[in-house]
Amino acid sequence: MLHRVDEKFFKFETLLNYISALVIMGIMVMGTVQVIGRVVFSTPIYGYSDMIEQIMCVFAFLAIAYTQRLGGHVRMELLLGRMSGRVLYFFEIVGTVAAIGVIIILAYYGYTHFLRAFEIGDSTIDVDLPIWPSKLMVPLAFSVMLVRLFIQLIGFVRLFMYPNEELVGVPRMETVDDLAQAEIDAGLAGEGEKVDIVNRGGERT
Repeated sequence: MLHRVDEKFFKFETLLNYISALVIMGIMVMGTVQVIGRVVFSTPIYGYSDMIEQIMCVFAFLAIAYTQRLGGHVRMELLLGRMSGRVLYFFEIVGTVAAIGVIIILAYYGYTHFLRAFEIGDSTIDVDLPIWPSKLMVPLAFSVMLVRLFIQLIGFVRLFMYPNEELVGVPRMETVDDLAQAEIDAGLAGEGEKVDIVNRGGERT
């Protein structure tokens, strides 16, 4: 059941990540049009700065749950990297519970900020764009993140009880060798090549 829930929710997180990527591409196009319009035609996009301020909230927050699922957020693994088994999963549980508490607080106050901006009709300075849509993005993104953290918590509790089971619903800790291998594969992907470097006991293939 955990695997099915994680798989289905990851598809939703992936969709949000694609939306974030499309927004970033749209900002790049808008920036190009802004520069050409200002320099060549002396007609910049009206309210460009205000629009960028609002749009940035989409890609800044919408993909945080997707990144959490892949273990892409910055983690302090100086001690955790030396642990294994139930000891590792116990501290992962503690860290996940702490993260849930922080996200609940941020989601709550993010919602209150959105509600206040919506009620008073807060807007940007230059072109009076409403601010509440961008502020609503914060509690929505944190709500998705909260669901991901609960799935992660269940996954770590399961691993704490059964340390030899397959990793399901939890981010994977990548070693330095794993990261180096991923960079090598990504760098050579365009040439249709794949290099596999294994350095154990002085052997290299």
